[in-house]
Amino acid sequence: MGILFTIISNIFVIIPAQLVRIAIDYVVESFAYYQVFSEGDLSVEARSAFLKFIFIFGFLILVMALLRGFFLFLIRQTIIVMSRLIEFDMKNEIFDHYQKLPLSFYRRNSTGDLMARITEDVSRVRMYLGPAIMYGLNLVVLFPLVIGYMLSVNVELTIYSLLPLPVLSISIYFVNNLINERSEKIQRSLSGLSTFVQEAFSGIRVLKAFVREDDSANDFRKASEDYKDKSIRLTLVQSLFYPLILALIGISTILTVYIGGMQVIDGTIGYGVIAEFILYVNMLTWPVTSLGWVTSIIQRAAASQQRINEFLDEKNDIISTENLDTLIKGDIHVKNVSFVYPDSGIKALQDVSFSINSGESLAIIGTTGSGKSTIANLLMRMYDVSSGQIDIDGRNIQVYDTASLRKQIGFVPQDVFLFSDTIANNIGFGLDEYTLELIEKAAKDADVYQNIIDFPKGFETKLGERGITLSGGQKQRVSIARAIAKEPSILLLDDCLSAVDTKTENSILNALKKIMVNRTSIIISHRVSSAKLADKIIVLDDGKMVEQGTHDYLIDKKGVYAELYEKQTQNNETVEE
Repeated sequence: MGILFTIISNIFVIIPAQLVRIAIDYVVESFAYYQVFSEGDLSVEARSAFLKFIFIFGFLILVMALLRGFFLFLIRQTIIVMSRLIEFDMKNEIFDHYQKLPLSFYRRNSTGDLMARITEDVSRVRMYLGPAIMYGLNLVVLFPLVIGYMLSVNVELTIYSLLPLPVLSISIYFVNNLINERSEKIQRSLSGLSTFVQEAFSGIRVLKAFVREDDSANDFRKASEDYKDKSIRLTLVQSLFYPLILALIGISTILTVYIGGMQVIDGTIGYGVIAEFILYVNMLTWPVTSLGWVTSIIQRAAASQQRINEFLDEKNDIISTENLDTLIKGDIHVKNVSFVYPDSGIKALQDVSFSINSGESLAIIGTTGSGKSTIANLLMRMYDVSSGQIDIDGRNIQVYDTASLRKQIGFVPQDVFLFSDTIANNIGFGLDEYTLELIEKAAKDADVYQNIIDFPKGFETKLGERGITLSGGQKQRVSIARAIAKEPSILLLDDCLSAVDTKTENSILNALKKIMVNRTSIIISHRVSSAKLADKIIVLDDGKMVEQGTHDYLIDKKGVYAELYEKQTQNNETVEE
């Protein structure tokens, strides 16, 4: 439809130029006749007829302009709207694909790069699908129509009048490349400026605490200066753009008038042909000018589409073998599991084996880097084991539908992430629908209910970025409430008490005692105080399991666990003193 409307609109561009030629020739010829009747009685009638025809020509030109405007509107409503719809589909497709990719993908790629591909790169592809195709079509349709007609009228005048246009197109191409190159630099500078501002205000507490406001302002001034200089350099190039176009159009017009004037003197063409050709030259100016611009857009769109495809071609290797969607009880058996991170090659686990029966609790204790969080990632199927096997309820973890499995695991991460939303929505995040009673129960179970209702807006309190409104302990407990609100079969606590003090830890542990009843629970921690709640404890060191048993058994054994317990107990006593 866009192609059809482009052809029709260009027909209504050519006809007015022909009408102008006919009108001018008519005026010139009629004026000669009018002078004959100017002294007689027929002068009034001649004048009336003369003006009547001029009015008709003017009216026809106006109708053609309106019709062209109408079809230009239809072109934009088809081609530009189409490009916007494709942009909408692409963004949704990319976002959907991002969410399906495994955790290893996010370890390899920065958030900024992900955002750039879904915004800037998609926008460049949209520019190709919309304006570039629209102007490209216009060029393809208009050129043959206009030049074909011009050649049929006068070959010599056509050649001279179009002589500057190739020079114009090549000049615009080079100027446009300069503009694009400098625009890229500006974009990178602006991106750096935005990152600087975001980091400065995200870390405003640290900035104020260390009294670095002046240094930060100076750094910002330097970054702004760089952005300003690049913008001024771009403006300099852009200022060449229109003078260049106008100069070459002017040369083309002069050539048309001069060569046409010579031919009028010789009597080979009429005055109207000169005016018609000037209109044609002006018609062709923008399509020729746009040629360089369109070429540049196509190049940038091709590069952007290639970048988009790089991520779209990424495959999710975490796939289910049977897509089993069933309720799980929570029997977990880890058999000789080893794991190497695919992106870094770091060996995180080596021949780890343990089992938990449904409703029991297990504590995984170890120092930083011992592989504790890796076990959480494997149980959530964020990664697949390198060797060995994990069974849940007697079935290989890989047979379960991944989404179904994760829905039945309540996960509390070490690095608490809360969304900039209400507390109620944060607690009910894992549920499709929730009632206030359910949210309140989860908050009470996590021992955070009283803290929440003390806020003026209670559960409707809006949290700041990453939950900055709440204290560390409150954030941890809201995170625990979020995990238990969906009533999971397995509760997975990944070192979630590392950032709280001893008093808050005891308060949360007391709350957890109630939550863990009749629920398979795994407590991952480097603090032995968290392990007291568990029926069984395993101790990891450098990816290997070095001890396992109950708290009392491991204390009597006087091994790694007993040593950790003694150190941490002494530290706590020292702090209390």
